[in-house]
Amino acid sequence: MSSTMRAFVLTGPREWAVQEVPAPRAVPGEVVVDVERAGVCGTDVEFFTGEMTYLHQGHSAYPMRLGHEWAGTVSAVGDGVDPAWLGRRVMGDTMLGDRTCRRCRKGRQHTCEHRQEVGIRGGRPGALAERLAVPAWSLHALPDAVDAVLGALVEPGGNALRAARAAEAGAGDRALVLGPGTIGLLTAMFLRAAGAEVHLLGLADSAFARSLGFAHVWTRETLPDLPFDAIVDASGAADLPALAVDLVEPAGRVVYIGLSGQPSRLDTRALVLKDVTAVGILSASPGLAETIASYASGAVDPRPLVAATVGLAEVGAVLAGERVADGGPKIHIDPRR
Repeated sequence: MSSTMRAFVLTGPREWAVQEVPAPRAVPGEVVVDVERAGVCGTDVEFFTGEMTYLHQGHSAYPMRLGHEWAGTVSAVGDGVDPAWLGRRVMGDTMLGDRTCRRCRKGRQHTCEHRQEVGIRGGRPGALAERLAVPAWSLHALPDAVDAVLGALVEPGGNALRAARAAEAGAGDRALVLGPGTIGLLTAMFLRAAGAEVHLLGLADSAFARSLGFAHVWTRETLPDLPFDAIVDASGAADLPALAVDLVEPAGRVVYIGLSGQPSRLDTRALVLKDVTAVGILSASPGLAETIASYASGAVDPRPLVAATVGLAEVGAVLAGERVADGGPKIHIDPRR
């Protein structure tokens, strides 16, 4: 195995290079994964532009290697790791808690104050590289029915699944998803699988969303006056959290998973007087296993979301907003290209 590898390195805002860097070693408790697919998401774009909050809070710093949505095959294991992991197809949790604090002991490592986040926080290199090192305890094995494309969609899917579950919408319920991007569409898929009547609201009437079988796609101007039992805000608009509370039925549920670039404001009196339950979703961590099972069974098929798969040399253009293909909102990277 080579001692070096190719990786996409972000050296500053809008500054990047594909570099030859030292390949990771399997230290005790960790494995090395040969990366087959990695997804690019909005968080990566915020690092690219320099707007990501973690940069200003000291949790992250350039140079850094992005990539927290990934799938691959274990090629090396460190001391103390079950050798049965060798050759296994896997994806992994993004949130790596210290495993000793109170939150971690309660199974909430995704909220650990001292957590690393793969490709995001704490200097833990990400998957926009030929190889990746992660703790063995963070791995999830992928069944044969979940290939590398689906495997790299597990992490965003876990976020969406948690949002859909928090909405508690099923047969006989009507749910509205604000923001038909990757997370919004995945959430809509999980809500549909649960039996809910799903509506989507975006800036334009999305032909792509309709191509996925969602007939109820609206803009603010065309949104019908209907009772919505649950609303999921998967947008990045600062005014939509308040709109969600206005639109939801009394005793309904509002789920917040989107983040705006500026503070959002809503009147908590509306929550109280309408008896609305509001839930925030931070991470995919508690939903990864169920997401894998949903993909494997075919209950949810997110493949159409991937518009194209490109190599490391094209990552900069993707992060800069260049459209490399028509179709879905997600771009995948194959670091072997």
